[in-house]
Formats: sequence, C-alpha cells, structure tokens
Amino acid sequence: MYEHVLSPIEVGGVVIPNRVVRTAHATGIGGGRLTDDLIAYHEARARGEVGLSILEILAVHPSSPGTLNAFDPTLLDGYKRLMERMRPHGMKVFQQVWHAGHNGSPIDGSPPWSASDVPSPMVGVVPRAMTHAQIREIIDAYVAAAVLVADGGLDGIEIHAAHGYLIQQFLSKNTNKRDDEYGGSFENRVRFLLEVMRAVRAAVARDGFAVGVRVAADLTVGGIGPEDNIAVVKALAAEGLADFVNISLGSYHSFPKMIGGMHEPAGYELDTAIPVAEVSDVPVIVTGRFRTLEEADQVVRLGQADLVGMTRATIADPDVVRKTRSGQADRVRPCIACNQGCVGQLLGNERRVGCAVNAAAGFEATLGEDKLEVAEVKKKVLVIGGGPAGMEAARVAALRGHRVTLMEAAPHLGGTLRLAGRAPRRAGFNDLIDYLQGELYALGVDVRLSNYVVAEDLDTEAWDHVILATGAEPRLDGVQMSHPGEPIAGMDLPHVHSANEMLASNQPPGSHALVIDDVGHYEGLATAEHLAAAGLDVTMVTRLPTLAPLMRSALMVDPALERLANYRFRYHVATRVLGVDGQQARLQPINGGEIDTILADLVVFVSLNRPRNELAADLVERGLPHQWVGDANTPRFLVRAIAEGHAAARSL
Repeated sequence: MYEHVLSPIEVGGVVIPNRVVRTAHATGIGGGRLTDDLIAYHEARARGEVGLSILEILAVHPSSPGTLNAFDPTLLDGYKRLMERMRPHGMKVFQQVWHAGHNGSPIDGSPPWSASDVPSPMVGVVPRAMTHAQIREIIDAYVAAAVLVADGGLDGIEIHAAHGYLIQQFLSKNTNKRDDEYGGSFENRVRFLLEVMRAVRAAVARDGFAVGVRVAADLTVGGIGPEDNIAVVKALAAEGLADFVNISLGSYHSFPKMIGGMHEPAGYELDTAIPVAEVSDVPVIVTGRFRTLEEADQVVRLGQADLVGMTRATIADPDVVRKTRSGQADRVRPCIACNQGCVGQLLGNERRVGCAVNAAAGFEATLGEDKLEVAEVKKKVLVIGGGPAGMEAARVAALRGHRVTLMEAAPHLGGTLRLAGRAPRRAGFNDLIDYLQGELYALGVDVRLSNYVVAEDLDTEAWDHVILATGAEPRLDGVQMSHPGEPIAGMDLPHVHSANEMLASNQPPGSHALVIDDVGHYEGLATAEHLAAAGLDVTMVTRLPTLAPLMRSALMVDPALERLANYRFRYHVATRVLGVDGQQARLQPINGGEIDTILADLVVFVSLNRPRNELAADLVERGLPHQWVGDANTPRFLVRAIAEGHAAARSL
C-alpha cells in the first residue's frame, strides 16, 4: 500500500526517500537560533521517516529579521550540527529563504522595505519603496544566504515568493505601483524574482543541491491568482531556474487560508494548485491539510502533484510515516486542525509552536515519547474521568507500565470534547476521541464506563495514585466579568441554558436565541452556529472588544463569521446583558449608554465553568496521593487538558 507516496523522487539531483514533506513553518523554538531544542524537533520527524523537511524562514537581511537569520554568526555551526543528526535517518533538508517586505519590521526600527509604499495589514506601517541600490543589496543577501545554507551541508533551498512577502509584493499589482523596470507589466514585476533566482543558482551551482520556489494565490481582488503563478512557473522554466515548485495558498489578507482549520477539507488548496502544477516541468509540492498517507498517496497517484505537505500531521505525530509503513495507521495520533497549539500558540502569548493533541511537540529533547521510560515501581493508578485529560493521563501511565483503571460516569468516553464535536464543522474533535480510546484498549487500560465515582468507591481497591479528570460544570449564575456585582436578572428562568445543553440538542427550543459569551474562546461561536444552523435567529453578546479573541490566533474566527453571514445572525461586542424575562433581553454597552431590547426566548450563557472537586476532601481523608488535571484543576482549553494529563502520568 501507499506505493506512490512512499516511492523515492529526485529533485535537483537530491534523492528524497519518499514524497512526504514538512513545509516551512515558524516554530519559535530556538528564539532566533538553531538550538539543540530546535534540532531535536526536526530529528523526531526524521526518525519518523519523513522524506523532506523545509526549515522555517531564513531571513536574508536585517531589514526583515526572522525566526532564523542568515546574519546570525552561529548559524553555520548550527547547520552542521543539525545535519549530523539528520543524516543517519535519511531525511533530506532544505532551507526556505525569505524577506518579509512590508510584513516585517527592520531591526533598527526604520520603515519596512517593499516594492512600493503600500502598507501591510499585519504591520500597519507605510513602507519605503526600495531603491535600485536596495534591490541589489537584497539580491546579494539572498545569494549570501544560499551560500551559507550550502556550506552548512543542507540539501537545497526554497525561495519564498508567496504569502504576500517581499518577492510577491513585487509580483502583485496590488502592492507594486512602481513605474520603473520593476513595475507595470508582468515582465517587469517578475524581474526581481528572476534576478534573485539567477544570482542564487549561479552561486550554488553544485551537484546534489536543489533550488526551488514557493508560490501562492493570495485570494485578493487584483492580486496574484493561479494564472499569475502559471506565468511565473513558465518564466522560471524558460531559463531552467527552479528544480521544484511548492504551491501554497493565501496571504495576510486571507490568513485563515494559509493554515486551514478543521472546517477545511483535506486538499482544500488543490483547486488553485493543480492548474499551476499542470504547467510545471519540475516536481511540484502541494499542501492543504493532508493528514494521512492515504490522502497523500491519492494526490501522487492521480498525478496532481509529486510531493505532499503534511506539516501539521507530523507535528501531531512525528511517526506518521513510520507507523503507517509498519501497518499501524490506526495508531497515528491525528491532527485535528484545531490550530490551537501550532499557529495559535505561535501567534499567541507563548510565541512557540505546540500541539493540542501532542504535549511533546516543541519539547522533543525532554518530552518525546521515545524518552518515556518504564516506571521502576509499577503502581495501581485510578483515573477518574474520561475526557481528553483523563484519557491522555491513562494512556501515558499505561505506556510507563502502570496498571491503570479509568472510570467514567457517562456511557462513553470523550467528556465535553464530544459535545464540541457536535458543533458545525467541528467533527474533527471526534478523531482525537477515537484515537485516545483506541490507545487505551490497545494498552490494556481497564475502562469502566457508566461508573460515577463516589467516596466509597475509593475503598473498593488498593489504589496507589489517583488522577482526577472529572471536568467542570457550567455555571448559570449570570455573572459577567465586566460587572461581577451585577449578575444578569432572570437567569433562574427555564429558558436559560448552558452551551453543553444546546450542543447536545438536535432541536433547540425557541426561535430567537441570545448567546452570551463571557469567555472569548470558540464555545460561544460554536453554539451560535449550531443554533443558527437549526433555524433560529441568533444574537451573540460579549463584554469583550471582539468576538472570540482567544481564538483569533488560531485563525478560526473569520471563517466562522463568514459561515454565520449565511444565517440570521448578529452580534454586539463590548456589551453586557442586564436582564432576560423569557421573551426579551436588555443590553447595554459595558461603559454605559443607551439600553437596547431584543427578542430572546432562548438564552445560552457561556462562562468559565466550575471545577468538579467534590472528591477532594475524601482523597485527603484517605491519604491517597492524587493530582487534578484538565478542567477539574481549573477550566481552560484542550491544549492544557492534554498537557496536564500527559505531565501527571509522566510524574508517576
């Protein structure tokens, strides 16, 4: 099976052992350096038999620093250490070479450099149109970066001409307003890319070193579409400048399309990639939320591309290739494309890549599953609660050789994650439930469903350790964090419900729903879409300045709002609810002002839940060693639930 995706391919004289690619993605792991932690991150995927990895952006010039920098004097040594670790595994390594243009800020705080003075939606600073001398300086910087990569022993480079970065700023009519030989006609707008490619190829013309390019449709009116990328590929082919083409999608004007979430199907980028791939005379890489070797094999088998990006799939499970090749595809930890740990953490406060389903992602040097050791003392462990935190704790404890029993009050595993999977376009959560459940049974965990644990149950067996993953209860007290002393009036009425109740319902009551979101994660949006899809008029109210700000970095909010635009949906931000009466609700801006009245015969209150900790005193009384994990510790979200369950079991 999978003979197409697992077959080798030659790219620019480099023989890649299979067609699975990790495309370039920022990690934040090294803090700008190629550190041992960053090397360990890549080595885990090399050990998992990935064919090709393209390292995250290498900034060529101080006018646009990146997560790796060609002007870092330690980089050459880092490359050599990296390749010493990669070579034994057979994975080939390319380096993406990059300049952000107006999407970055120079080290010295001066204005960004770009083709013209068109500002970026990311930075919001008017850039300087590059002079001819600056254009020459950047071309020379690309050359110096390419030579550095080759001298470091890597197998190739990828010139980044996609996603609205500098080279694409020259290519696009939207950002290139020049009237010299670099602006106007396509021949002029492609000149900068061709000059970069010519200079780089001349500098690194050596056997077994590939030079390629990344392109993308930017999804803006008047910008770069597939037809423009076809012209780019033909221009490169006319001079034999590219050994491969990597076709992606999106820009910062269409950011969610760059890293498509759970709502996107596998291969969602193919519509804009295949027309470009069809004119290429060199191998083509495509991306687009591919999760399994079966999906990737189909792309290669159908001739849609030669190599397939599986970046997030290999973050979720570094061993996806090795496991599948050995007949264990059902034991691959699935990427669910929730984006909360990968891009969500990278763009959020953590500034470092992680993974909601893989607690070791980014910490392979210490937390990789190859570092898990069988416990010297085997313990009898009771895990109470079968949500994600409890299942992960039971899985890891079993891997370490402990005798594990998991008791769950419900007749099925999954906890509130199962409810989250009922929301529109969120069924991917069920993939994680299925994986964890399968692992528990494969590892011999004693799973006891429909078992509500009370104090007396703690005495039935001699437990050495208890892990409490009992989750949390929705609170319907009507307390909004903006006005904690003024709870919403009418919250005791029968038309007021929790999000859990509504997501569990196939036919929600009422006709005009009010969703009050006091948290700012995805739960409020999910509930609103669930109700809207059921045919209700939905109004969403939040005290926060924008909808679901905690999910902005995961690139989930705008796609949800685009879908909700097809329903009867409206929202109010920076607003609180004063009271509900069964038919109406009274709203007011959080800073005071005019009171508005809306129809609301169904009210859903989304707030930070209350941990279920009724067993705490009983455990202390019995002197049973125990830990709290996930929402039972304090209500948060999936990344922390998995991480805490994992850490608790490691500590036993």
